[in-house]
Amino acid sequence: MTYLTQRQLEELGFKSLGRDVKISDKASIYNHDQIEIGDYTRIDDFCSVSGKVTLGRNVHLAVYSHVSGGRAGVELCDFSGLAYACHVFAQSDDYSGRTLTNPTVPAEYKREIECPVKIGRHCIIGVNSVIMPGVQMGDGTSVGAMSLVTKDTDPWSIYVGSPARRVKDRSKDLLVLEEEYLAKSP
Repeated sequence: MTYLTQRQLEELGFKSLGRDVKISDKASIYNHDQIEIGDYTRIDDFCSVSGKVTLGRNVHLAVYSHVSGGRAGVELCDFSGLAYACHVFAQSDDYSGRTLTNPTVPAEYKREIECPVKIGRHCIIGVNSVIMPGVQMGDGTSVGAMSLVTKDTDPWSIYVGSPARRVKDRSKDLLVLEEEYLAKSP
């Protein structure tokens, strides 16, 4: 994987850009002026990031992931990550049939749902999962592969399925490792 240089990253004009950020030269990033990226964050090949998006420290977006912040915004907090081909949406068309849909239709004929999404610290989202508008994921949430998250999640819990449902608690042991790592980090 080839990453943009520090100079290339700075020239893109992000709202804020942390230390040692790695963004693939094959990623598609839109609305740079609305995007905040924390230290040691990495965006891999073929990811798409657009709209109002905040990525905390040590956030990872794996290959083919998509984060669409729109106007409402998406926040991925420190140490959170998306596995391959995950999708996070802060806005969506109305699929009820009461309005027209898709970006080719003027706004007066559509009704888009716009609600901010927050993915808490240490959340991990499994491959091919989808996070819908308005979801607030508690710190430490783990989402299994191919899950559809439509509702808020409890902290330190594991969710699976479509729609995702809570199946059990998640260990907090990693917090000790975080403390050790941060003590050694610049």
